[in-house]
Amino acid sequence: MSQQEVKATIENILDNSSVGTMATVQHNKPHSRYMTFIRNGLNLYTATNKETHKIEEIEGNPFTHILLGYEGEGFGDEYVEYEGKVKITDSKELKKELWNPYLENWFDGPNDPNYVILEITPIQISLMNKNGVEPKILEL
Repeated sequence: MSQQEVKATIENILDNSSVGTMATVQHNKPHSRYMTFIRNGLNLYTATNKETHKIEEIEGNPFTHILLGYEGEGFGDEYVEYEGKVKITDSKELKKELWNPYLENWFDGPNDPNYVILEITPIQISLMNKNGVEPKILEL
């Protein structure tokens, strides 16, 4: 599989699997939770409340590990292992761009002072579990 094919497959998974697990570090131990992601290029974005534990965890250690794409069918399901570095941003433009009605469950609107965006830049992205084939690492 060429790097172009690996990248296209990863982008397809990221476009079609917006919910995944995001791990941060809490007290020197991994801490995972489900998050919803939006892709722009190979960067991922997710909304969160600035008063959550994950903000404290990211401020202490900005690295994350994200899993996206597993379909639950078992061996052979392709998924993405995404290692990245997180930047916390309250950019008004980005918050408006990423705002959607689903976020009304947690925030009053795109100007809610607790609404922030996590911008995740990839360090390494791996395509995993394709019918027992060795993982494919996307060269960044």
